[in-house]
Amino acid sequence: MAAFAHSVPCWVEVHLSDLEAGKRFYGGLFGWTFRAGDGMPFADAYSEGRLVAALAAKTDGRMPTTWGVHFATDDIRATVHAIRAEGGQIITDPVRAGRAGILAQAVDPDGAAFWLWQAEERPGFEKQNEPGSYCWTELYTRRPDRVDPFYERVFGFRSTDLNADADAGGETGTAGNGIDFRMWSPPGATPGPDTAVGGRSVITDAFPEMMPSHFLTYFAVADCDRTAERVTELGGRVTAAPFDIAYGRMAAFQDDQSAAFAVLQPSEPTLP
Repeated sequence: MAAFAHSVPCWVEVHLSDLEAGKRFYGGLFGWTFRAGDGMPFADAYSEGRLVAALAAKTDGRMPTTWGVHFATDDIRATVHAIRAEGGQIITDPVRAGRAGILAQAVDPDGAAFWLWQAEERPGFEKQNEPGSYCWTELYTRRPDRVDPFYERVFGFRSTDLNADADAGGETGTAGNGIDFRMWSPPGATPGPDTAVGGRSVITDAFPEMMPSHFLTYFAVADCDRTAERVTELGGRVTAAPFDIAYGRMAAFQDDQSAAFAVLQPSEPTLP
């Protein structure tokens, strides 16, 4: 597997109360198969024999049931230092995950949680931007004034603002109808949709008042409408019915344990 460049999303995993139920749900939805983690309470997920994600059993009932995104870093301790210097907090200090790599968990200045991953033997995704695999991540925040400089300084993101009329994706159509939306491109890349690896939207009054700042994970699918039907059949919930955006057709869901995620049926064979 090739290494992921610094700041690029390289892995996602979901923390669930019932690991076996999670395997049934996502196996039924995406066709994933699973391999248990050497006696540990997690399972690697595979699509067509390639690593795409992980499911983990919550070790503490107070932990949120949520999908978490990992950003690649070539120096995790330097990134941790930058996070603290820019007003974020470290929830889990860097810890070795066997020979796979080193991880840490952080929250940004508005409280959205994310992970860092310094790869050794395990870079991350073996499949992405194809049906049944990760394709995009989006931050939802009420404080763009605080988080925009944070991510640009911590990860070196180069930003493109899309606040005109064309939709760019999101839980209710981010960047459409004048909603403030920002795309992130990696350091050294020319900013724009063709190089973007993630985005930032704003939690508006259209969302519940108590909704916290959070990342939303997207998976690519071949048929958005059929995926929405299948979510319901498997006991999940459709939170945003399928609708068209500039890059294809998307929908947002909760699984049968209330972990939120979204899907995108791209208008092109591969995503930006």
